[in-house]
Amino acid sequence: MSATKGRILVVEDEREMRALLEKGLARRGFIPTVRGRAEEAFPLLETEDFDTVLTDLRMPGMDGLALCERIALNRPDIPVVVLTAFGTLETAVAAIRAGAYDFVTKPVDVDALALVLERAVQHRALREEVRRLRQALGDASADGGWVGESPALRRVYELIERVADSDTSVLITGESGTGKEVAARALHARGRRHAGPFVAINCAAMPEQLLESELFGHARGAFTDAKAARTGLFIKANGGTLFLDEVGEMPLALQPKLLRALQERTVRPVGGDSELPFDARIVAATNRDLELAVEEGRFREDLYYRLNVIGLELPPLRARGNDVLLLAQRFVEHFAGRGGKRVLGLSPAAAQRLLSYTWPGNVRELQNCIERAVALTSYEQLTVEDLPERIRDYRASNRAQAEDVSELVSLEEMERRYIQRVLEAVGGSRTLASRILGVDRKTIYRKLGRRNGGVEDKDDKA
Repeated sequence: MSATKGRILVVEDEREMRALLEKGLARRGFIPTVRGRAEEAFPLLETEDFDTVLTDLRMPGMDGLALCERIALNRPDIPVVVLTAFGTLETAVAAIRAGAYDFVTKPVDVDALALVLERAVQHRALREEVRRLRQALGDASADGGWVGESPALRRVYELIERVADSDTSVLITGESGTGKEVAARALHARGRRHAGPFVAINCAAMPEQLLESELFGHARGAFTDAKAARTGLFIKANGGTLFLDEVGEMPLALQPKLLRALQERTVRPVGGDSELPFDARIVAATNRDLELAVEEGRFREDLYYRLNVIGLELPPLRARGNDVLLLAQRFVEHFAGRGGKRVLGLSPAAAQRLLSYTWPGNVRELQNCIERAVALTSYEQLTVEDLPERIRDYRASNRAQAEDVSELVSLEEMERRYIQRVLEAVGGSRTLASRILGVDRKTIYRKLGRRNGGVEDKDDKA
């Protein structure tokens, strides 16, 4: 049995019209409840839940305009669609001003009416989702900056909880803007080293010599401008966490020294004579494919495995479903508070645009979008017109428009699934699979076995 399109409360004083609406809406997937007077209808709204109210304007006793005003005051969550004759358009406009969602003229085209009611039901559902996500912000703030409740992000939460107390190195991967430093700070905040310092450095932000000095420190006179000794970040992070952001950009010549520091747990300052022990957890992050960098000789394989003891992959925003709205509401509150503006949230139409967009820049792009919108808006809710043009005009293409973004996966996961399909097709033989895929067996072990904890190979049993 298919899902219904919504529960509709129909208020119409003419018996024939009531019968027409009840029968026509039921045939089109709605569940109509009909009443002949507004006085009979309103008590139902206090005891039952309807997705939309459809009411005639001209009725004896309490008319549709009064009913609309009363619903807007007491049940503003329920959209009202009004029925009006051609000669009463001014009254219909008055109903819209009183809070009605839309109006339909008589004689009624039931198919056109059904489309209006579907939009009204969707409008209410989206507004309820925005309200629910806004309420969830309080719980989200307890996660050290994390905002979200999607399955993809919950898997990240769970892994962070499991490894937070460990001193094992963690490599955080993900697209640019997915919140890798937020994840690193969450690991630090939830671990036993939370009272110690969190020291971060961007490995792509400075030249090799300066990066070496920042990480390991230097002795006085080690180079021209070294007029005093300097303590490196490895030592400054003692008792806490050292976060190596964009570690994939580290110069190849500096990688052996980093590897030695991680292996020996000591560092030698530039120009120094002795090794200094350090006690810091190492968390690294990159948006690069380090395995590819290893194959191309741009990153040391031994350093990669030293950093990637535990891998933490962050999902892109397009794979996090309604987290987009939760994050947007957090940013609205932040930027409205900072700018001293009364902006309370998103209009349903604006929320729908945010959900439809694919966010190539991830959370960072969303943050920029909301900051701009809050600065530009003249209303208490962000509207579609406040959003950047690329988001207002975005139209999803091909199959992605109909797919649930929470089902989309990374290229790595898509590759893993395809390898698995080929293996199943050849009965588990990696030799045959490697010929079909055009890679060697070692590559299949690396790409598939590391996630599956080692997959039985039919060739090994032969």
